[in-house]
Amino acid sequence: MLSAAASRWPERRSRHLAPWLCAARCTGSSRPSNTPQPAGENTGFNPRGLHRNIIEALQTAAGSENVSTTTAVRKQHGKDESYQRCKPPDAVVWPQNVEQVSRMARICFENNVPIIPFGTSTGLEGGVLAMKGGVCFDLTKMDKIVELNTVDFDVTVEPGVTRKGLNDYLRGNGVWFPVDPGADASLCGMAATSASGTNAVRYGTMRENVINLEVVLADGRIMYTAGQQRRFRKTSAGYNLTNLFVGSEGTLGIITKTTLRLYGIPEAMVSAVCSFPTVQAATDCTVQILQCGIPIARIEFLDDVMMDAFNKYSKLSYTVSSTLFLEFHGTEKGVEEQIEATEEIVKMNNGSEFAWAKDQESRNKLWQARHSAWYAARALFPGYEGYSTDVCVPISKLPEIIMATKEDLVTSNLTGPIVGHVGDGNFHCLMFVNPESEDEGRRVKEFTDRLARRALAMHGTCTGEHGIGVGKQHLLTEEIGAVGMQVMREIKAALDPKDIMNPGKVV
Repeated sequence: MLSAAASRWPERRSRHLAPWLCAARCTGSSRPSNTPQPAGENTGFNPRGLHRNIIEALQTAAGSENVSTTTAVRKQHGKDESYQRCKPPDAVVWPQNVEQVSRMARICFENNVPIIPFGTSTGLEGGVLAMKGGVCFDLTKMDKIVELNTVDFDVTVEPGVTRKGLNDYLRGNGVWFPVDPGADASLCGMAATSASGTNAVRYGTMRENVINLEVVLADGRIMYTAGQQRRFRKTSAGYNLTNLFVGSEGTLGIITKTTLRLYGIPEAMVSAVCSFPTVQAATDCTVQILQCGIPIARIEFLDDVMMDAFNKYSKLSYTVSSTLFLEFHGTEKGVEEQIEATEEIVKMNNGSEFAWAKDQESRNKLWQARHSAWYAARALFPGYEGYSTDVCVPISKLPEIIMATKEDLVTSNLTGPIVGHVGDGNFHCLMFVNPESEDEGRRVKEFTDRLARRALAMHGTCTGEHGIGVGKQHLLTEEIGAVGMQVMREIKAALDPKDIMNPGKVV
């Protein structure tokens, strides 16, 4: 059980969300809380078609203490860390197990009520917004580690288990789960958004690391995408239902369990930082490291603007220039060989000597600072609204698109620190907008669309890891094409004929 870890989430999110963001997006909301309040208590609740009989049915299914229609609770569940405005649900429920999820989903299905799955609310594309009202299913109370198989390198968890909570639990077992988005996100939520992170260059994204899913469909049926309790390493049995739901963003069903691949902890892990005179030199170096087949675990890029913010926020003193953060995993001998080969490539591109982080404490400090890049960039623009772009291109196109993006920022008179998982061609431009400036908002929107279309023109994608959510449907259409979008809509209609699963997202 990870009840303690799950219950600490509200405090974590309150530290991460600046007061101006909560005020601007959910005026009147208080600090997020997992503690439900009885339905109807001091609410001023306008049901918008959610009949009192539906509330009573939900209370019967999960207990009255696990259903709330209070204004503050609804607002807390109508906003993630995206720039999208708060859109609260009509009610929030806290199921304790999959049977309760199934019963409440059936109630919603029979009454044509939208369902919005909710994990840790750390998404960046508005995935938890209740675009048409409805019922938010807060899954944080389902927080069990169901089964751990260290010999077979897999684990099954419920949606209330976060990535940090899982790795805390695994400590001492010789295994770990390496997919690491910056936030301490729910593992089932990470599956729903096909999340990624700094280790993806070596260990892959959620799409490569999910073995099986337990999913509650729109009508309440419970499905196992690879068969109940199956946890094989490969299969050719039928359609790939698991990957159909990975990245579906709650639009096809509610993920209530996920079985994940685990990895052995490497014998040696060493991190290093090196700076470069230009963006081109740093990105060229990245491409060459990968072309040489060096099995690097992490290779992250931060431009000069990001490094300045990084130093100020995390109280560090690295050179303010284009910089690569590197990490090597393997045997002692293998890591030495990787470092030697990488140092040669760095020198060829006029990179600096390595600044080392060899022990666990210094490595943790370095990567925690890297994961805080969003908050470091936001600290440069107090009172502004933030948006992170999320394009991904083939590795060979990386230098070209980053250079073009830097030039576009200058031409557009915008400031956007760049940081990215460049080992797999994915980078983010962190944009911040004065909410009182319509002109700046327009220029940022035009810039982000140009960036996405630039990536598409280079045979890339408009989203490497954040998802489509509310604001990228037009880009998805350009990326997938008319026939692909029609097939997606047909799949959606087959699994969710009433369009109640997280409506208004993706398709």
